[in-house]
Amino acid sequence: MKQYSIFFTAPGKAELQAKEWNEPDLKQDEVLLETECTLVSPGTERACLLGFAGGNFPKLLGYSAVARVLKAGKEAGFHPGERVAVYHSSHSSLLVKKAEDLVKIEDDALPSSSAVFCIIGSMGLQGMRRARPEFGESMAVLGLGLLGLFAVRCASLSGLFPLIGVDFNEKRRKLAEEFGADATFSPDDPELAANIKALTGGAGVNVAVEVTGNPDALNSALDFTAPFGRVTLTGCSRTPTKEIDFYSKVHKPGITILGAHNMARPPHDARPGCWTMREDMALLLRLFSAGRIHPERLITERAEPEKAPEIFDRLAKRDPEMLGVLFDWNAFHSK
Repeated sequence: MKQYSIFFTAPGKAELQAKEWNEPDLKQDEVLLETECTLVSPGTERACLLGFAGGNFPKLLGYSAVARVLKAGKEAGFHPGERVAVYHSSHSSLLVKKAEDLVKIEDDALPSSSAVFCIIGSMGLQGMRRARPEFGESMAVLGLGLLGLFAVRCASLSGLFPLIGVDFNEKRRKLAEEFGADATFSPDDPELAANIKALTGGAGVNVAVEVTGNPDALNSALDFTAPFGRVTLTGCSRTPTKEIDFYSKVHKPGITILGAHNMARPPHDARPGCWTMREDMALLLRLFSAGRIHPERLITERAEPEKAPEIFDRLAKRDPEMLGVLFDWNAFHSK
């Protein structure tokens, strides 16, 4: 048996590689998995592909998968044949994961290509949830990639109004409107802050969810956040943010800035505004099944893993059409 994996072998370069696979001796809390599909995270994986996130090459990336259980340790709580969503997976045909990284997909009718979005979707949900918004408060989401679009949809379901999306990409702005945004703007709109304040009675938004990680975005968000509002930092801010006038933009208006990175979660016991990763994944799976969120609208491409070099070359070059890219691993199960 062989395991097939997509490696980043050098800055900007990805390859599908195969190696002989000897079935491992599982620990009691481990599960052997056969991957059905994986989802590319454009922001994180581009940063790792180009070496912006540190670490040495080669790298094995990816963190969203749906897989079937082949074998499970005695204390794992899973059984052969069950379908699971896999957090911190890799782009590989076979995986060994700890049970704590898995959530069972209860709905057999839910396509794997939809279920796989619950991992990245939970990160956008975290960005909204950390602010603990109340029904009827206003919100702006800066950055309408996968995380931002899920933040928009979850905010819409939570009664945020008006709900505003901000992104350079016109197609993503239209998707945000389909997902419940009441208005959308481009960040380069010279009247951005004025337009957002006009929609919110002149005060600005109660909550701003910053998903881009761009050092200029926080400054922009502070320009249209209402006094005593909250800003959640959800995107990975890999470049230092400079020249914020904290006295005028944070201290005087009483703004709260909250770290909302996905790793900033309780490992087991949830608390108000901060659920565990597995709880958010399970919730989103239920919402997908109920038709309250339609992740299939975010799929822009389905690809065979052999196309990884082309896919990641386009990602490195910032192809604006790439949003939800899925790799289908089913063809490797008989190899």
